[in-house]
Amino acid sequence: MKNLDHYLKKAIGNIEEDRKITRELLDDVVQYLSKNEENHRSVGLTAAKYVETLQRSNAQLVTVATMIQKEQDKAADGLSDDDKADIFDMLQAGDEEDE
Repeated sequence: MKNLDHYLKKAIGNIEEDRKITRELLDDVVQYLSKNEENHRSVGLTAAKYVETLQRSNAQLVTVATMIQKEQDKAADGLSDDDKADIFDMLQAGDEEDE
């Protein structure tokens, strides 16, 4: 869990940094576009790529959040069904030895 936490924090940090840089670049493009209608031809595709990058980072954040939720759910559930079955089998084996 410690390694997972480390990598999840690192991934979130990277995603946030990428979003910050992309947002700054997109802001620059928007300013450039607002100066002249012809500028849309030269940087329109670039602006679309920046927006696409932000959308992908949203998907990455959802994936990371899902992983965190699964880990928290697993920890909160306590023993899994397999763990319970193993303990039951061990207890039964111990009872048989006592007889």
